[in-house]
Amino acid sequence: MGRSLGRAAYRALSRRSSRPTPIAYADRPEGELVWAHANDETRIAALGTIGQRLKQQRRGLTMLVTYAAGLHPEGFAAPEGVDLTVGLPDDLPADADAFLAHWQPSACLWTGGELMPHHIDSAAEAGVPLFLADVGGADVTARPNRWMPDFKRSTLELFQRIATPSNDAARHLRRMGIPPDRISLTPRLRPSATPPPCSDDELADTMRDIGGRPVWLAAHVTEREFDAVLTAHRSALKLSHRLLLIIVTAQVGGAAALKETLAGYDLRAGYWDDGDTIDDYIQVYVADGPDDIGLWYRVAPLTFMASSLVPDGPSQSPLNAAALGSAILYGPNVDAHRDSYARLAAARAARTVNGADSLGTAVVQLIAPDLAAAMALAGWEVATDGAELVDLLVDLLQDALDARA
Repeated sequence: MGRSLGRAAYRALSRRSSRPTPIAYADRPEGELVWAHANDETRIAALGTIGQRLKQQRRGLTMLVTYAAGLHPEGFAAPEGVDLTVGLPDDLPADADAFLAHWQPSACLWTGGELMPHHIDSAAEAGVPLFLADVGGADVTARPNRWMPDFKRSTLELFQRIATPSNDAARHLRRMGIPPDRISLTPRLRPSATPPPCSDDELADTMRDIGGRPVWLAAHVTEREFDAVLTAHRSALKLSHRLLLIIVTAQVGGAAALKETLAGYDLRAGYWDDGDTIDDYIQVYVADGPDDIGLWYRVAPLTFMASSLVPDGPSQSPLNAAALGSAILYGPNVDAHRDSYARLAAARAARTVNGADSLGTAVVQLIAPDLAAAMALAGWEVATDGAELVDLLVDLLQDALDARA
């Protein structure tokens, strides 16, 4: 692929001072590897959704996410769907070439407009399919360098498809000479739902057993949250005598510890893993670990996203529960998914609680069918916002990977 004069001059000038920085990367896994780049934590979380979708369809695929200087995702766990996170080295020719030679990506998805031309150029020279998403108006309309006026345009031309949420950006890209069929006007890139499956027969049987009883779910409950959840339920039972609480523990094996805690409460319990049936006398029903969480999200019109009342809990995304029709309650510790919770709260699809008392009060208020239904509808709209862009990017990457294969 020939370089434009601007790109060639920029690379030549940079190479004069470029020294390769020794970096000890992990070994490259075998098989297909998609390299995605993000410059903020929300986009990294969204790339996890794309990674999940790709890995469901391509066995052995690795999702590598790089992040910009100054962003330190070590502070939160890599989202499901992302296998490796790596700080992208400086945008110098030697470092860019070394990075590409080590990882040998099968395709690249760049998100956000902070382009790093040497990395992008190296990938294009190696024949890596390139896609750009979530680029804003300011990213493409900034004043060009007067010594290399075609530099930004020639870099953008390397992308097979550019997705932008900005009408201004789309117009400017067309004026720069980017073909219209390579420009897509899309929503912003945000995490979206990937609802876990469940058995239709199990869902029908469970709903039949529950009958018309009001039900709420406490999902991903850590051992330190057992007392708060059970206290909230016992309080709510005073005003809703037939109320059923379903508890899904954060980890397999948590049901044994929960059984000991339940012994101190005057609550009748049943256990999914023991084959207990939900009858009219069961007040608390326990599932040991989140393996069947897709079933419980579908059963419950109201879900408390646990692991959020403790400061170092493994924060869980609320989007799958919201997409499956559940109103959301959550505690104050949701750092890894703060953007998703904030969007749900702004849409009045979620409400925050800070302990047993406020949790019990919220359950009593929101278990009313009309309130839960209104919150669930608003939550579904938030959870599916951006799905169009995720679908587009997954299809583009699939086609690129198929072509290389």
